[in-house]
Amino acid sequence: MTILGGKESVPNIKMNISALILNKGWSSYRSKMVENLMRCGFSEIISIETDSENYSIEDFSRKFPFVKVIIPLEKTTDGDLINIGISESSADFVLVLRDSLDFSQDILTPTLAAKLTEEKFFCITPRLLGKENFAFPVLFSPSIKRASLNVLSTSVVSDGVPNLFCFDYIGLYNRRKFIDLGGFDYTILNSYWQNLDFSFRSWLWGEKIIFSTAFSLSYTTEVPILETSASQFSNRFYLKNLVPRIDKKHADHGLIPLSSFFAFWGSSSCGFFEALNRFNEARDWVEQNKYRFKHDALDLVENWGVR
Repeated sequence: MTILGGKESVPNIKMNISALILNKGWSSYRSKMVENLMRCGFSEIISIETDSENYSIEDFSRKFPFVKVIIPLEKTTDGDLINIGISESSADFVLVLRDSLDFSQDILTPTLAAKLTEEKFFCITPRLLGKENFAFPVLFSPSIKRASLNVLSTSVVSDGVPNLFCFDYIGLYNRRKFIDLGGFDYTILNSYWQNLDFSFRSWLWGEKIIFSTAFSLSYTTEVPILETSASQFSNRFYLKNLVPRIDKKHADHGLIPLSSFFAFWGSSSCGFFEALNRFNEARDWVEQNKYRFKHDALDLVENWGVR
């Protein structure tokens, strides 16, 4: 990657939170967006450009030398871009945003930021609204339907309730916990399964994602559509998150029982040897992280909302 700027301090710092913006293209409102974030008092402003051919970036960087501009040299997933941005941040918390959001008003105030971060949850998800301020589902919860995971969604929200994952990756992340959890899995190329994998893992490993109604953002473009269809990436999510069980004998670690292979193979649409390779890879990964597991998927679903 190429990094421009970020060598100077942001003027008007009021809180120990970085603003991390994922930019899909160039906007004439970019300068106003940065000025608004600066006025809010973020300690850092990090801009990740997905289009390395944008010839306005160097001019922008000269105008705002305190903004750290990151330009990946190859196409990568949104989750891995966030991994990169958070690794480049030095703040305690990082607010992940998109250039498709409305930056015409204060994104976050220092008083609200202090309230949101005092309990040091892994992630706080905001209320998100579409164009013209219409509500759409941004609160998610897990359930079991016919022995399979079913993700329920609703636009009816309450403050402080658990949320299974951040819609469109947008949220206020605890940087240290993000790194300790390993970040987003860059091998999962589908955004929905990549996002769900990381969030589900955080719950299984004892962290919490909480919804806040005091924290609201709006899209200026169409709301993204979640691509939830089954694929090799849903298989990886399944193996890493749904198959591991808490060891009944010792109850202090997670494991993938050998007996679960045939159930995976039968539903994976893979040939025998491909399924076996993927199963063994996941089993090795769980073995390496076995003492991080505080819950398994069944326990998480059965006790959802009472934690």
